[in-house]
Amino acid sequence: MKRMFILVAIVLFIVGSLSAEEAILIDFSKLTADIIPDQNNENKPTQNRQTMMDYSNVAGGSFTTEQKSVMKTSLAIANWDVVLASSSQNVANRAYSYTMESPSKQWGTVMGVRIHFPVENWNSWAMIKPPFDIPAFEPGAEIDDEGNIQPVEGGNGITQPSRFEAAAGDDGKVDNTQSAYGVVKNVGTLKSVAINAYGLNFPHSVSVILIDSQGNSQNVFMGYLNYDGWGELRWDNPSYISEVRNRELRIYPLYPFSTPFLKFGGFLIRRDGADIGGDFIGYFKDVKIIYDKAVLDTDRDIDDESVWNIIKERETAKKVWEMEQFGEGQVLRYLESQKKATENTFRPTETNNTN
Repeated sequence: MKRMFILVAIVLFIVGSLSAEEAILIDFSKLTADIIPDQNNENKPTQNRQTMMDYSNVAGGSFTTEQKSVMKTSLAIANWDVVLASSSQNVANRAYSYTMESPSKQWGTVMGVRIHFPVENWNSWAMIKPPFDIPAFEPGAEIDDEGNIQPVEGGNGITQPSRFEAAAGDDGKVDNTQSAYGVVKNVGTLKSVAINAYGLNFPHSVSVILIDSQGNSQNVFMGYLNYDGWGELRWDNPSYISEVRNRELRIYPLYPFSTPFLKFGGFLIRRDGADIGGDFIGYFKDVKIIYDKAVLDTDRDIDDESVWNIIKERETAKKVWEMEQFGEGQVLRYLESQKKATENTFRPTETNNTN
């Protein structure tokens, strides 16, 4: 009985010591294009250095070395996809739905999005998605101005911070408040979500898509954009229990279960059929979360992962699968871009002057 009391007291102490953490899940001002100039404009970068991904290794053997050298992409704002509801995917709506960097006096650069909804009076939606599924365990790397990725020593993305979460400080600890690239690790119960969005009096609603470590996707309804200027839209978890004594207390094995994480899956914009259709314009600065830690940071006697490498093997296999899925789509896009007509006008017809 005494042991049971001590165990319960320890659990209460651990849970009670959990304090809500705040983190920036994604910050679009950090996703500006800063490397690899446009072929038609050398002064215009096209990719974001921090989030570069190379998909040439899944392209197959029929491509030349030169072709594989350009098979790279990143989370640069202009690369994000706007996916319309199937009933809205006509040529005009798809052509006029895209994202682009937008200058803000208050924030610097933010994500601007244009969505061309149907003008007819039916419900529709559009999803603003990253160009690839943001990896949670991407190893640290150094990226040069040409987008070449060189892994850094010891940066495995598992026991050390990954490239899409916050970098470790001088003390070796991750500062999640500076995270900005779509991944936050060690996320337990989610308490609140907030977005900084610019409204232009549109009656459309916006939701945030969150993906957990099990691959489950959750659409968090944030509110409506029927206001003018910058505003913070906030969602508070109605199931969050602040009082520790009212929580269901459980003890879970620590290893080899990977630390729970949360990653950004995009925005969902909904347009009601009774509201105005046609062009929608919106701007987004960032997405922030408040959450309980899943596991307390402790100084453990044994580094389990360095002994068994179970998480590394599991996440490496998952990464290879994700890269194959992402790479196949990117290769098809690359092939389509190579087949695309580049002429804007017809060449002048040559006259046959026999005089």
